[in-house]
Amino acid sequence: MSQEIRNLEPKALWNNFTNLNAVPRPSKKEERVRQFMVDFGNKLGLPTQVDPIGNVIIKKPATKGMENRKTIVLQSHLDMVCQKNNDTNFDFDTQGINMFVDGDWVKAKGTTLGADNGIGVASIMSILESNNIPHPAIEALFTIDEETGMTGAIGLQGGYLDGEILLNLDTEDDDEIGVGCAGGIDITATRKYELTPTLPKSFAFKITVKGLQGGHSGMDIHKYFGNANKMMNRILYALKEVALVSEIDGGSLRNAIPRESNAIIICEDEDKMGVIYNAIAQDIKTEYATIEKDLEILIAKTTVPKFSMNKKEQDDLLKAIYTTHNGVFRMSPDIEDLVETSNNLARVIVKDGTIKIGCLTRSSVESGKMDLAYHIKSGFELANFDVELSGSYPGWKPNPDSAILKILKSIYKNMFNEKPNILACHAGLECGILGTNYPEMDMISFGPNIRGAHSPDERVSISSTQKYWNYLLEILQQIPVK
Repeated sequence: MSQEIRNLEPKALWNNFTNLNAVPRPSKKEERVRQFMVDFGNKLGLPTQVDPIGNVIIKKPATKGMENRKTIVLQSHLDMVCQKNNDTNFDFDTQGINMFVDGDWVKAKGTTLGADNGIGVASIMSILESNNIPHPAIEALFTIDEETGMTGAIGLQGGYLDGEILLNLDTEDDDEIGVGCAGGIDITATRKYELTPTLPKSFAFKITVKGLQGGHSGMDIHKYFGNANKMMNRILYALKEVALVSEIDGGSLRNAIPRESNAIIICEDEDKMGVIYNAIAQDIKTEYATIEKDLEILIAKTTVPKFSMNKKEQDDLLKAIYTTHNGVFRMSPDIEDLVETSNNLARVIVKDGTIKIGCLTRSSVESGKMDLAYHIKSGFELANFDVELSGSYPGWKPNPDSAILKILKSIYKNMFNEKPNILACHAGLECGILGTNYPEMDMISFGPNIRGAHSPDERVSISSTQKYWNYLLEILQQIPVK
């Protein structure tokens, strides 16, 4: 099937994307893809280096006649979100992505595709290896760990780059030009609980919530997709007088809206439990029937575990999750239709006497980000959790006077006979962080149509990728003189 991808136009881009997707590249495990990029740069005979944090920088001189243009930084991140369907047997640590063509879309079989940000990486690779694409001097910056902490961007020190303009190839709508983004902070709540022996003659059931759309916890948070952790907590709260929780395993990555959750409960009266369960499960399915058409809420008998939570600690847990805000917290009063502040209740684990809950709070306003973080932190602390705030990174403030923005707007209108949408997004882009050590660099972000990012439904449009590629090539030719 990879040959079908390689035959798509532009072939250079799709070949590089296919080669990249053959290399495992989970966040925080970029050793192999880093070496892949170093080997790529060295094979081309271009100056290639790895900075102390693990970012890869490859430099290429200007093509003949463009030596007097400003040096540009082409930037994308190497890591990808690793999500798969529950019934898909796949190991992101050892396997390459299985891709296929479906009409105008390139998709993956049961997993995330890695178009975020692999299309950007492949684009830069294609320009670096080209012999016939006119361009100014290029500094290609491939950052690590964008998806789970922005540590590559945070760790990039001043002095590595001389470029005056940065093109970030990491947005997901081909008619948009990104000029700003949200910052974020991780919230981790932990607590121990007493293991309570299961009473004799108890019954055990496994409850499963699955089939939700999931998606990007920044770009999709305003769509009000179902959150599996919130749904599961609602079920368990309804059952709290007749059942005890033994285990919960819900969600996965902080930047992905939870699609699935599993819980094991213990009860003595299965008939009474069944009546309550059926009622709450039906309520949830009815409420989400329009937006979550594939939602399944299942229950099945399972082996009775030896231990569960006790009633008091279970109540603390369920109430704490119930009070945790999930979704949009505030819309921007300054930019129409922009989510200003939100939270994703991303991960819930209850097992072997330990509770661990993970959230990602985002905001384009630093004070708003911290306000919501303290709001959530306080709720967990009232339930006797220890709460850690970590991984904070700043947003990217829009610059309406950006020179490169004016160039991109003009090129887009001339090429496509319409005006692009100029906007800030609620996702986390690396531009704001990179600007900390490179404050004079003029930055912009754009990319092709990618849908379902951070979920196994991720896909990238073939025709949109062709449009984006032609746009990128024209931008390279119109970079201004120094």
